Amino acid sequence: MSRTIVVLAGDGVGPEVTAQAVRVLEAASTKYSLGLEFEDALIGGAAYDAAGSPLPDATVKACRASAGILLGAVGGPKWADIPVQHRPEQGLLAIRKALGLFANLRPVTTMPELAAASPLKPEKLAGVDILVIRELTGGIYFGKRSRSADAAFDTCEYTVAEIERVCRVAGTLAMNRRRKVTSVDKANVLDTSRLWRDVATRVFRTEFPQLTVEHLLVDAAAMHLLSRPADFDVMVTENMFGDILTDEASMLAGSMGLLPSASLGNGSGPGLYEPIHGSAPDIAGQGVANPCGTILSAAMLLRHSLGAEAPAAAIEGAVAAAIRAGARTRDIAASGARDWLGTAAFTDVVLRNLAAH
Repeated sequence: MSRTIVVLAGDGVGPEVTAQAVRVLEAASTKYSLGLEFEDALIGGAAYDAAGSPLPDATVKACRASAGILLGAVGGPKWADIPVQHRPEQGLLAIRKALGLFANLRPVTTMPELAAASPLKPEKLAGVDILVIRELTGGIYFGKRSRSADAAFDTCEYTVAEIERVCRVAGTLAMNRRRKVTSVDKANVLDTSRLWRDVATRVFRTEFPQLTVEHLLVDAAAMHLLSRPADFDVMVTENMFGDILTDEASMLAGSMGLLPSASLGNGSGPGLYEPIHGSAPDIAGQGVANPCGTILSAAMLLRHSLGAEAPAAAIEGAVAAAIRAGARTRDIAASGARDWLGTAAFTDVVLRNLAAH
């Protein structure tokens, strides 16, 4: 079995946070005798600048041969005016499609120590533990599109098979949690959502009868994520809704920089793991980006692609211990605080905790 991890550092703060996550993976590999190796490849704006494509063929080849893929971020204002097919974000969409990564897992948990970093009241944050499953290779991001001087359109399409498979992922994961699934759609307006609700209802009723299932319209879900976040267990939704709702949910944790994600397929190929934040060009190169989301994404890589639960849990514990002990990056530090840590210094604390685990 391959033990090579392909690192797609990408753009903006991507190279900074992936470098720190690789440090943690190297330490875990040594401590747990994982035998990991690392290979760098290009994606996004960096790939366009070097190879004329946001996703070179060599990157796809390397990813397909790997055990797992660690991604930083793509995009930035530098590439805002190039043709849409060459923009950095197209590389991200294309690698998901090329590898058949249809299910995006985004865990959202809260820590009492970071309650002040969230705009919500602390009592709203107690006990929040949500896993959002976002369909990743269908919907409006992949539909037919066109733009003229006077008009534009984007097409949202879903098939029964696409909805079934992501609902099965959600159902399987919910069976090992609190056994509650919330399916999010816009069935009062959209035909794709009416199909989504019909298929989701059937899959959960016939294949996962042990689960408690609720259906929410996406606008109501956005409201309830803030008014009763602790009530949610597993949420499953289509591509664009999931993209928006998980960015909103990051405010429960306190910062987008804290949250990881895993993009998975049918199990026959590697998964792709990335923080949910973007390339943050405004702070790129300053060494202040929060590495937690990327480090925790690396832990998800060990768990889901290598089946290495012990080192994955150890990394997660090391990050949590750093936060409990008071380590903060700038985005989660108290207002006016000056004792926050940079990207590498925060990772140093995580590494010390990992070594002591």
